[in-house]
Amino acid sequence: MVQNELHVIFGTGALGKWAARELIKLGRQVRMISHSGKADSRIPAGVEVIQGDAYDTNHNIEVTKGATAVYQCAMPLYHQWVEKFPPMQKSILDAVSAHGAKFIFGDNLYMYGDTNGQPISEDMPYQAHTTKGKVRAEIADAVMEAHRAGKVRAAIGRASNFFGPDDTGVTSYAIRPAVQGKTANLLGRLDQPHTFSYVADFGNLLATLGTREEALGQTWFTPSPAPVTQTEFAGIMEDVLGRKVKVAGMGRTMMSMLGLFIPALRESVEMLYEWDKPFIMDSSKAEKAFGLQATSLKDAMRATIEWCQESK
Repeated sequence: MVQNELHVIFGTGALGKWAARELIKLGRQVRMISHSGKADSRIPAGVEVIQGDAYDTNHNIEVTKGATAVYQCAMPLYHQWVEKFPPMQKSILDAVSAHGAKFIFGDNLYMYGDTNGQPISEDMPYQAHTTKGKVRAEIADAVMEAHRAGKVRAAIGRASNFFGPDDTGVTSYAIRPAVQGKTANLLGRLDQPHTFSYVADFGNLLATLGTREEALGQTWFTPSPAPVTQTEFAGIMEDVLGRKVKVAGMGRTMMSMLGLFIPALRESVEMLYEWDKPFIMDSSKAEKAFGLQATSLKDAMRATIEWCQESK
């Protein structure tokens, strides 16, 4: 029965939380694995939270026992991807293989590389030219190889740069400062069209992939609004806040200087191609297959700003 289906989520960050919320709505039993094992107030009621070490395969086998689907929403610190992401992914994937469960991976677009403004679709070849893009390509390939070998039944969900309640990326460096009356920090050029995804829509996609058999063996992009420039994105903040927002765009030189003190920013320099040219994601595949619709940017921004105001 659906009510007894166990769905296990590795990672209690924004994506893990939103996937959990959607699975709870679908009547599934949800267990989340976090490094601390502590359930914060944003984790939905009824979700079991267990302390775990994602690098410990034996422990991963234990905590995923009986699971119908396992969702990989965990990742190492941004500047530790090369050393830590592949072994983390392998440990979780090996555990899921031991049970033959579904494996749903929450991924991004780094592996496609610089498409020179061409819209990105699921069937495009990987052409990673950055260190982190190559890591993402490696771990995504491992997922689909395990699926083809019959070790797991897998699907990959991807989103563009996302924002929303619980997010510590775009929301933290751009939206929250604007809410606080400070400068919204943006990256690269502000006049290039860019697809922004909403993290709640991303979580909804992962829950869909984990509960729809026809999703398996494929990659799916999160339904996302039409691309906007970062100047337009800031304008949406202004509309919701009802006041002007100070905006600053950080280029390569500034990011490199600040990166001497901030490892995550240093690691972001190689990804500036996403912001210096049109960066457009075509999410029509999932929209057509599952009837999913993107939350409008204004509605997503309103929910995000309300969360920022409540979580000062």
